[in-house]
Amino acid sequence: MVRRRIPELLAPAGSLDAVRAAVANGADAVYLGAARFNARDEGAQLSLDELGEACRIAHERGRRIYLTLNVLIKPAEVVDALLFLGEAVDLGIDAVIVQDVGLITLIRKLYPSLEVHGSTQMTVHDSAGAAVVEALGVRRVVLARENTLDDIREIRDAVPNLGLESFVHGALCISYSGQCFMSGMISERSANRGSCAQSCRKDYVLTDAASGAELDRGYLISAKDLGAYEHLPAIADVGIVCLKVEGRKKRAEYVATVTRTYRDLLDRAERGEDAAPTEQEIQPLVQIYSRGFTGGMYGGRQGRDYVTRTQPDNRGTVLGTVVGYERGTLIVEVSQPLQVGDGLGFEAPESVGGPTVGFSVSAVRTLASRGLVRQAIETRTRVQAGWRVVRTSEVQLLERSRASYASLPTAIRARKSRLDVRLFGAAGTPLKAVFIADGESVTVRTELTLVPATKRALDVPALREQFSRLGETPFVLGALETDGLAPGLFLPVSEQNHLRQQAVEQLMVKRDWARHAALAEREMRVRDAVRDVDVGSRATEQDSGKFRLTAQVYRLEDADAAAAAGATEVCVDPFLRHPAPPVSRIKALRDRLAERGIALRLRTPTIVRPEERRTLDKWLELGLPILSGHLGLVSELAREGRDVIADYATNVFNAHTASRLFGFGASRIVSSVELTTHEIAALVEPWRGAGFDVLLYGRPEGMTIEHCTLSAAFDRQATTCRDLCVQKHTNVELTDPAGYTFPVATDSACRNRLLHSRPIDGSEFLPSLWASRIRGFHLLFNVPQNDVGEIVGRYRAALDALAAGSAPDVASVRELFGSEFTRGHFARAV
Repeated sequence: MVRRRIPELLAPAGSLDAVRAAVANGADAVYLGAARFNARDEGAQLSLDELGEACRIAHERGRRIYLTLNVLIKPAEVVDALLFLGEAVDLGIDAVIVQDVGLITLIRKLYPSLEVHGSTQMTVHDSAGAAVVEALGVRRVVLARENTLDDIREIRDAVPNLGLESFVHGALCISYSGQCFMSGMISERSANRGSCAQSCRKDYVLTDAASGAELDRGYLISAKDLGAYEHLPAIADVGIVCLKVEGRKKRAEYVATVTRTYRDLLDRAERGEDAAPTEQEIQPLVQIYSRGFTGGMYGGRQGRDYVTRTQPDNRGTVLGTVVGYERGTLIVEVSQPLQVGDGLGFEAPESVGGPTVGFSVSAVRTLASRGLVRQAIETRTRVQAGWRVVRTSEVQLLERSRASYASLPTAIRARKSRLDVRLFGAAGTPLKAVFIADGESVTVRTELTLVPATKRALDVPALREQFSRLGETPFVLGALETDGLAPGLFLPVSEQNHLRQQAVEQLMVKRDWARHAALAEREMRVRDAVRDVDVGSRATEQDSGKFRLTAQVYRLEDADAAAAAGATEVCVDPFLRHPAPPVSRIKALRDRLAERGIALRLRTPTIVRPEERRTLDKWLELGLPILSGHLGLVSELAREGRDVIADYATNVFNAHTASRLFGFGASRIVSSVELTTHEIAALVEPWRGAGFDVLLYGRPEGMTIEHCTLSAAFDRQATTCRDLCVQKHTNVELTDPAGYTFPVATDSACRNRLLHSRPIDGSEFLPSLWASRIRGFHLLFNVPQNDVGEIVGRYRAALDALAAGSAPDVASVRELFGSEFTRGHFARAV
């Protein structure tokens, strides 16, 4: 029988216990964060000492360790991040998972033998994006969770030498990873910096902005957990090389349970057994942690069932109902008997939000077990009859999970280096010993000479016993060579011990000096590499009085208003909302603007899945200059000779990332919307501002979501319900519990783009941006509004003043917005 080739199983770990759980339950590799610079900043990371032990545990059993360095790196952090990575390399990591393009470039230069994996935060979801990361030297990339099996097949065919990794289980981000700016805007906790505030897990109200009618409410963008167990054979057959389990913030018991389940299912798939797992086999996954499962988008969009709707967190297992409460005893009827130690939650019949009352079972007795099990639980907590009984934790499952990894080492063992010893000597000469460890060696001799033995002569067992007594030293005895030692000789044990001690002391001093020298050399190489930014042939001197003011619009009437008010360039996004305008109208707009001497630019979607590329190509045939937040498109179109500006969604945080994008052919770069003015200044300094733009006004796309909240509200299938967004509810909004309202644009691919609740106004920061020699400014108009011309005109006047050497009238801009604006991140660091 031909065995199917199955992917590597990659398990998460946020603690050393979780590493033990993953390895003991069949993970081929473990990914984890250590101390800093990873996308889980709330305790779900190991210390460097723990990282060393994790590598030992894994390597002793033939497994691998991948370090997450998957956040965007600010200019001031680049050196520190690379030195930190060097420490992790010394401890034995097998690969590093990275988001930041510039950091990838530097890692390939400084640590060329280290395997680099592209994070899902890179938003690779098509062949163009995959080709870019392959060109960067990435060995493997984690694809977007939204990719279907057909998408993956197409990407696989386009980049056959790039390893493709995909998530198989765990929490789902509702937004495309790497494209969530909502958390940072709301709370200064950036999802791109490991500090996501879980904005998607709030309850929202969906309303029609025009009529005010409520269309839906609940946890409308809280995705269920991914459980792709039914897709495993198909995923293996499509060419995925690694299946990734999410959960670095989860407990070790979760890691053990999920890893063991998927190990067993993958082993079954390897044997060619393609039957879907039974409900009983999946029950441990449901119980250990679940918001409810979805198979994800491997088979296509899931519609209404993709989100939890009624609760944002772990649900557990619904077992039955409360029957009554009598004298300190709660009577329940459940489908499975409860045990002492089980955690219980209780939900009102019509409740939304999950269990509101709960406790741990301390005493329980069974009253009857015909069909449903009737049990009496001792508790002072009164729960009304009819409420649902939810088992939030199962003591027996937790005990089995802990037992599965109990035999693995728990203590952090001191890291030991192999110590090889070679001995030389003859009668009448001192014993000469050469001690070798970590590439360093010392030679020592005894004070006493060797003499012929009268009783027990020196032999290998006796010598090994003495020289292996290395105690708390950082060494462990390896090879002991005695070919140069004559037979039949004697030397007192005390002299042998003294020789060993002398050698170890000298070797430690020599090794420490070598270590300090190596670290100093590494730091020098890192600082030199970070300082050496390739600015290419781009001019670094800017005409101080010439600027570009780009108005980004989706309505054609706004394009004309912006041009009339002083925009030097107009950028149109025909994909933002249904229906897209006819191509003929875009051509007419281009011609009208050309008569004014104003260029028209086309903004592409940030997400272009393989099946959507044909539609985009029709627009690209217009031959217009391009603005794109899609890294793959930036590179591809620039290679074709197009004028392409890399938009803020390409996440340019540091000069090395900018250098790579310029190297790909980007004509200009819009800096990340998550940088402060000081950080922007550091970003653009190597080019003295040349080639950089800033988003000065407007609502960034806080999330880009494959799920459509409007179609889900009406339980319709996305892409077949365009009457909703085109005719009945053309302008909808989501309102959070704090009362902030987020416009929702349903784009031409039936994808939701959640816009920020208030527009950024960066007018007060114009002088400092101008002082950094930035001369490109973007104003973004992506919601219906009547003041486009007025806003463009005021910003144009401010820029004209700066160009003339005068102070801009910032107040005249600000008065347009009253209190309905945000300063964005210009002064608020993430």
